[in-house]
Amino acid sequence: MITVVGSINIDLVVQTDHMPEQGETTLGNSLSIFTGGKGANQAVSISRLGKETQIIGACGTDEYGKIALSSLKKENIKTDHVFLVPDVSTGVASIIVSNSDNRIIVVPGANYLLTPEKISSVKDEIVKSEMVVLQLEIPPETVQAVLEICNEYHIPTILNPAPMDKFRKEFIDLATYITPNEMECISLFGENMEETLEQYPNKLVVTLGDQGARYYDGEKHVYINSYPVKAVDTTGAGDTFNGSFAVALTEGKTIEEAARFANASASLSVEKKGAQTGMPSYEMVLNRLG
Repeated sequence: MITVVGSINIDLVVQTDHMPEQGETTLGNSLSIFTGGKGANQAVSISRLGKETQIIGACGTDEYGKIALSSLKKENIKTDHVFLVPDVSTGVASIIVSNSDNRIIVVPGANYLLTPEKISSVKDEIVKSEMVVLQLEIPPETVQAVLEICNEYHIPTILNPAPMDKFRKEFIDLATYITPNEMECISLFGENMEETLEQYPNKLVVTLGDQGARYYDGEKHVYINSYPVKAVDTTGAGDTFNGSFAVALTEGKTIEEAARFANASASLSVEKKGAQTGMPSYEMVLNRLG
């Protein structure tokens, strides 16, 4: 089983032909409501690929929380250890999509009440996992608590460092894999990506959007090619990559094989609107891989 520890949100998605500049008002074409949160998205990606999945998180007892939990259960994701927090809103992400690009503002809500103390109460569940996947839409001290447990019990972890302002240098040694996108990698580690990758061989796997992904295997730089697609919505691509990467690694695939699998999966996810809507099945990914 793969355990995801992370955020559970509702996504409010506005489509517009023009991304507003600072101080500018522009008209949108549509408003859609989807279930989301990087944690929930990654859990859906894993479950869609046929892997037993559980999520540890927190949401409110409001209508958004009910919608989010119902959706997770429909995806066959175990939600027994999602903490319900009264009098606090479920997390909300406001997403503007324009010309296949997006801008996202996240209001954490109950996600920020997933504390280290709550993690201690579900430690037994965490240590049963084949792998644990994390992101940074929950408190950084909670991420660190999970990484420390996994490190102690030799459970591999994937840390997706987004949003990157919550990243701590201590995470680097604790996490097995760190998966920033190109912008996050440069902001967190510096402009010289080749030097950075060489400093963290087989740990730092950088996603490059429509250019694929790359990492350093200890001897050479490895580039994972992208797939030509007509992108509709890139919102969930990174989450799809991370969930798929986790599944492939637990199957015993090498980092290169797992990254190719994850990249094919992510390419499928951008072909539909909504972070979770386009997340593919295992068979769909194999078909894309050829």
